[in-house]
Amino acid sequence: MTWKNSSSILSLLILLTVLSGCYYERSGATGWAYNDAANGGFEKSTFFEQQTGPGLILVEGGTFTMGQVEDDLMGSWDNSPRRVTVSTFYMDETEVTNHFWLEYITWLERIYGADNSEIVERALPDTLAWREKLAYNEPLVKYYLRHPAYRDYPVVGVSWRQANEFCKWRTDRVNEGILIREGLLVDNPYGQSDVEHFTTETYFNNQYVGTGEVEGVKSYGQSEYRDISLEDGLLLPDYRLPTEAEWEYAALGLIGNSYGELIEERRTYPWDGHYIRNDELRSKEYGNINANFVRGRGDFMGIAGDLDDFGDITVNVHNYAPNDYGLFNMAGNVNEWVMDVYRPFSSLDNEEFRPFRGNNYKTKVLNSKGDPDEKYEYVVYDLNRIGNFLSDYRTEKGKGGRGLGEEDENLLENVEKKVEEALEKSRDNQEEESMNTMDEAIEMIEDSEALIAADLRKGLSENIIAVPGDMKYRDVTLEENLGRSNYRVADNIDYRDGDTYSSTMYNQPEDASSNSSRMYDYGNSTLVNNESRVYKGGSWNDRAYWLVPGTRRFLDERKSSSTVGFRCAMTRVGAPVPFQGQ
Repeated sequence: MTWKNSSSILSLLILLTVLSGCYYERSGATGWAYNDAANGGFEKSTFFEQQTGPGLILVEGGTFTMGQVEDDLMGSWDNSPRRVTVSTFYMDETEVTNHFWLEYITWLERIYGADNSEIVERALPDTLAWREKLAYNEPLVKYYLRHPAYRDYPVVGVSWRQANEFCKWRTDRVNEGILIREGLLVDNPYGQSDVEHFTTETYFNNQYVGTGEVEGVKSYGQSEYRDISLEDGLLLPDYRLPTEAEWEYAALGLIGNSYGELIEERRTYPWDGHYIRNDELRSKEYGNINANFVRGRGDFMGIAGDLDDFGDITVNVHNYAPNDYGLFNMAGNVNEWVMDVYRPFSSLDNEEFRPFRGNNYKTKVLNSKGDPDEKYEYVVYDLNRIGNFLSDYRTEKGKGGRGLGEEDENLLENVEKKVEEALEKSRDNQEEESMNTMDEAIEMIEDSEALIAADLRKGLSENIIAVPGDMKYRDVTLEENLGRSNYRVADNIDYRDGDTYSSTMYNQPEDASSNSSRMYDYGNSTLVNNESRVYKGGSWNDRAYWLVPGTRRFLDERKSSSTVGFRCAMTRVGAPVPFQGQ
């Protein structure tokens, strides 16, 4: 090697050393540099893995036998055993508590209380769910939700729909907190309004512009700084209800009962063994009840001086030992809502991978430029349901010769006229004008001194389907999916079990029969319809049979109970196991 060559190599090494400080990673597809303004500024953000959201536990996925594992005492035959696979996901460590719900209501009051208080009313749990005709539960009606003695007890009296709205709110508050933590937004609780408040979707779609301590993250495009985007991976996926498969898988906690790919002993409950009491001889909990449930006829808590579960009703969400995933009360305390629509034969119909029944596909409403349409600036009501409510209300009031007083009759008649006017405008595709008419109906109710005013207001508030600040969505259409083979229509809830083609009317046109007059004759021979949602887990008011994760029951998604609560879940994106750093 000559000196000249040695000098050239040395010069090259020096050059590489100098350039290492401004080295650009390059695309394996094109060879173009990432994060280089000279190359157009296409970015590759630093990302390791999804951070764990507040209150969540990682549930590592896998395969398991989903369904009934003991005698079907109820004779339902609605959950035959089947091997399925569940992806890794996150789940709340405990049920959602009364204190969490009061935090939610307080936020709603601050944002919507002044101009749209019916939105706050929509979120109030049904505390009257505690009442029983032959029991004295009035103290629970008055105190259970708001008294600090119950703040860490699970919230009850919430419908499936209310639980979903809480999940949406929680997603936005957690992601807003992340942006505040990073200096991209400033904490501004009193500067937000019913229309101008942070939601994850409006932020991603540039329809919420807040101020931050920094101008944004560095951009390599035409502008120097930009807002966070989905591609950065900073904000979390949505909080949501778990699917039935996810809930059942998490409840069993088989990760603590396996050796390699072998399950050492099949579990009946979320703990080892087949007994309700702790049977670990070396455990200080030996002999104790493992969950909060009814041990026998009239025995909700045991004998004074030796209470077996220390709870006559629900208990503190941390009262019992967690299962092997670290999840508390996956049996007993309260039943829990899951996402699925109930069908007796779901276990036979659903896919083997991430099984779920309840898909209703939607897409954002776009404007003429192909961009997401402006967010709602008004409350959106389900007019058809409100019409049915008013009709049923009038019918019930007329029974038994009760009838309506003159002032009540005038108010009901005027509200009915407003709803019919709103329906006419809706049929003419005048949605905003239609909802403005409903605002007039609300104002009419609020200004009235009729005895039925509170009833009518509640009936309208329970049928709100979108609120100011929400992005606009619509069902996907058959026409836009003509070339698809995996799905064609938006509503796939009753696919293969209730739709036209699975019924005796398979050879009749789709509009020849409704859901209620095909396979499931709702209200006459069955309570199953497309709004019947599954709940699982057993409660403080149930026998041990319902503590088995494979058992399932259902309730209308608009109804609630003193024995049903919920916990949130979150999708895990990327690898099913956490990053193992070197």
